[in-house]
Amino acid sequence: METVTIKTFDNYFSANIILTRLQDAGVHCYLKDEYTVTIDPILSNAIGGIKLQVNTEDADVAEKKLRQFEDEYLQSAQCPVCSAHDFMQVPKRDPGNILTAILTWMFSSYAVSVQQVYQCRQCGYESKTLPENITELN
Repeated sequence: METVTIKTFDNYFSANIILTRLQDAGVHCYLKDEYTVTIDPILSNAIGGIKLQVNTEDADVAEKKLRQFEDEYLQSAQCPVCSAHDFMQVPKRDPGNILTAILTWMFSSYAVSVQQVYQCRQCGYESKTLPENITELN
């Protein structure tokens, strides 16, 4: 059977959470290079991270499930400023992060942004983590 990579991860935890959720949804999948990255995380960029592999015929279903998981995750957050449920992950715009991106772009084949933040698409509020849903706390 042919397999295809539908997502890559840089850490064991995120990879296994998504793997388990897809398997619970009935998608046959596995993680490639999981042990290599877990034992020596520095090799993650060299080998392309932990790869979530699915059978070619299951790829469409798996990608739809991944989009559904991401949408559910983002919809669970509520902006404390405007109450919107519309977040995206973006590079943090601070001098250190920008300098790192410029230097890695100049001295390597791609730019690296060190820190990511979640940003509300409605009002621009930024947070290192997704804010919890305020209505669920009451």
